[in-house]
Amino acid sequence: MRKILPGLSLLLLPAGLFLFAGVVSAAGNPPSFTVGWSVYVGWDPYQYMAKSGMLKKWADKYGVAIKVQRFDYAPSLDAFVAKNIDACAMTNMEALDMPAAAGVDTTSIITGDYSNGNDAVLVRHNLTLGQIPGKRVLLVEKTVSQYLFERAMALNNLSGEIKRVKYVNTSDSDIAGAFLSDTSQDVVVTWKPLVSQILRGKGIARIFDSSKIPGEILDLLVVRTDILNRPDGSGQRFAKAIVGAWYELTSQMSKPGPEGDKVLSAIAGVSEDTLESYKEQLSTTHLFYTAPSAVEMTNSAQLKTTMELVRQFCFSHGLLGDKTSSPDDVAIRFPDGAIQGKKERVRLRFDASYMALAAQGKL
Repeated sequence: MRKILPGLSLLLLPAGLFLFAGVVSAAGNPPSFTVGWSVYVGWDPYQYMAKSGMLKKWADKYGVAIKVQRFDYAPSLDAFVAKNIDACAMTNMEALDMPAAAGVDTTSIITGDYSNGNDAVLVRHNLTLGQIPGKRVLLVEKTVSQYLFERAMALNNLSGEIKRVKYVNTSDSDIAGAFLSDTSQDVVVTWKPLVSQILRGKGIARIFDSSKIPGEILDLLVVRTDILNRPDGSGQRFAKAIVGAWYELTSQMSKPGPEGDKVLSAIAGVSEDTLESYKEQLSTTHLFYTAPSAVEMTNSAQLKTTMELVRQFCFSHGLLGDKTSSPDDVAIRFPDGAIQGKKERVRLRFDASYMALAAQGKL
C-alpha cells in the first residue's frame, strides 16, 4: 500500500497518483476482491498463486487485496451469480449459460486454456459413434460433456440420431464408479482426471475427445462487469494485479526440467494431486502460457465461430432462461466491438486489454 507523502511534496504528485493513494489509504485497508476456483488443471494455479505469495505481491503493487476461495464447480458458479464473489474460473459455455443468462453482466479478462483432449467420449465393446443411438450415455447433462458429445455426432453427420440417445444424468462425483462397476454401461462422457481413471478399466476405449474441436471448450477467468467499472478504479487495479500474477506463474510453469517441475508439483499439491498426474492432464490442455498467445486467441475469428456454436447449443437446450425467445437475447461482445445478439442485451464480454498490457510488459 502506498503512503501519502507529507507536506509540499504531495503537491508534486501527479493527480492520478494522488487519487490512487487516497483510495488505498483513506479507510486504512485496500479494496478487497474474492476469486472463486474449483479443482481443474487450468484453475489449480489460482490457489498456488495465493499460497506462494505471488498474488499478494501483485495485489500490493496495485493497492488491492485479493482472496482466493475454493469451491466445487457448480457452487462456484452459484456464488458468482449470487454476487458473493467478484470473479470466478469457468468455461466459456458456463459463462454464457449461468451468469450471463441470469442477467449478470460478466467480463472475461483471462483466456487461460482450452481442453485439447481432457474431455472425451469413452466406450466399451468397440462401439463407434454411429452405434451409440438407442444406447444409454452417462454424462453430466447440459454441460460441456453434452456439448462435446453432440459436436462429435454432428461432425460425423449423425445429428439426426441424437434424439435416439438415452442420456443418463450422472454427477461428476459418481460417474467413474457408475461406469466402471457396471459393464452393461456402454458409453460415458466426462473429463480428466476421471477420463484417465476410467481408461484404466478393461476393454474401454476413447473414440472422440476435445482435441477434435480445438479451442471450443475454453477456460476463462470472468469478473462481474460492475466490479471492473467501479468509479474509484479499484476494479481495474484488481484485474491488472491478477493478470500480472497469472502470467508470472505461467512463465514459471513453462520452464523445462526441475525448475518447472518444482512449480508444477506445488500446483498439483493444492488439489491433492501428484506431479505425474498433473503433467498428464497438462499434456491434453492447451494452456496459453504467454499473454501474446492468449490475446491472439481472444481477438481471433475462431472465438466468434466457437461462441456462435455455444450460444446456439445453449439456446436449443433451454440453458439461456425460460423467457428467452432467441439466442440473441443473451448477447456476446468481442474485443473488436462485434456483437453476437442484440446490442442492448450484451451480458458476456471478452476483454483482451489486460492481457494485452501483460503482453506489452506494461503491468
